[in-house]
Amino acid sequence: MSRIKDINLWKSGERKVEWVKNFMPVVNTLENKYSSSQIFKGKTIGMCIHLEAKTARLALAFKNCGAKVVCTGSNPLSTQDDVAAYLVREGVEVFAWRGETLKEYEENLEEVLKREPDLIIDDGFDLTVMLYKKFPHLKNKLIGVGEETTTGVNRAKALLKDRGLDFPVVAVNDSRLKFLFDNRYGTGESSIASFMRNTNLLVSGKNFVVAGYGWVGRGIAHKLQGLKAKVIITEVDPIKALEAHMDGFDVMPMNEAAKIGDVFITATGNFKVINEQHFYNLKDGAILANAGHFNVEIDMEALEKIAVEKREIRDNIQEYKLPNGRRIFVIADGRLLNLASGDGHPVEIMDLSFGLQFLVMKWLLEKGKELPKSVLSVPEDMEKELAMIKLNSLNINIDSLTEEQLKYLKSWE
Repeated sequence: MSRIKDINLWKSGERKVEWVKNFMPVVNTLENKYSSSQIFKGKTIGMCIHLEAKTARLALAFKNCGAKVVCTGSNPLSTQDDVAAYLVREGVEVFAWRGETLKEYEENLEEVLKREPDLIIDDGFDLTVMLYKKFPHLKNKLIGVGEETTTGVNRAKALLKDRGLDFPVVAVNDSRLKFLFDNRYGTGESSIASFMRNTNLLVSGKNFVVAGYGWVGRGIAHKLQGLKAKVIITEVDPIKALEAHMDGFDVMPMNEAAKIGDVFITATGNFKVINEQHFYNLKDGAILANAGHFNVEIDMEALEKIAVEKREIRDNIQEYKLPNGRRIFVIADGRLLNLASGDGHPVEIMDLSFGLQFLVMKWLLEKGKELPKSVLSVPEDMEKELAMIKLNSLNINIDSLTEEQLKYLKSWE
């Protein structure tokens, strides 16, 4: 039985899902192609993912292709209750609501695993880690996992190195269709949109500090650059730091950036990127936000400890007053800026990512027992198939190589 906050919210969730369906030609095409054959019939797909309209659309595509689908949220603040209610109405089991406690969050993960999924879509690897910790008997039943995020892929690789994997984990995040589009354009645009919606403040002219110049950091920095912000990058990787410099950004350590930044957005995947030492150096009224998966990049525990006063000054924004009299504003408790206080990535971007997850689940279903028990890349032909579906939906045609050209490229002479 599903555990959600309010079953009666489904109408607005239905409208949200109907809206995104209009702009998801890739997922729509795959659903139309495989629904008649019911390719997932008899299989249970467990999804630990940000539960909003676009993920609901994917869940319903799986259901319409024969799967039993069980969902939970991958972040205590990113579930949209009306969308969860609509999924339940459509026959999807849901264990999630916005504002879960950590205990409730973990209990909901357990509820999904009690349904003994054959396949898992994970977003951050929490569901898979829970399986290893409390449901080890499922390791032999599980066919495989599609992991959505940088953080989750890193955890999968760490698990592989530490004790090995008992099933294949497909690094969906490492696909070009994922990091070139979702991480860069998706997070870049949605993070800045969330900042503007939640603060109602101008971007142009402000000093924005972006921690990390991976694909997420790049996307955020370039969107800010286009909006005429002054962008500072902090990095630990000398090559990425050099790239940021060549892209026209100022590069400096966080200790220096803390003194001059107006707004800070972390995008590293690491923890304590902005810590107690930095808090005391921040300007009065500095705004902190996080675009990484977990709420550890800003040291919220230290901030809570040193603050002499705390209040919600605006929806999704907490004001912390420090002993030195300065104020720090934190958006969404340091959780995912674009999802905990926004609608997530643009629909068209997630259409690509979720189309990829759909084909990964199909691949695992068909080949999973034969695949290595390791962290695997998405097959290149799968990426190209999806890219062509997207191009066709946009009425864009491209060239193809002739036999003579193919022969030339394979020649060493």
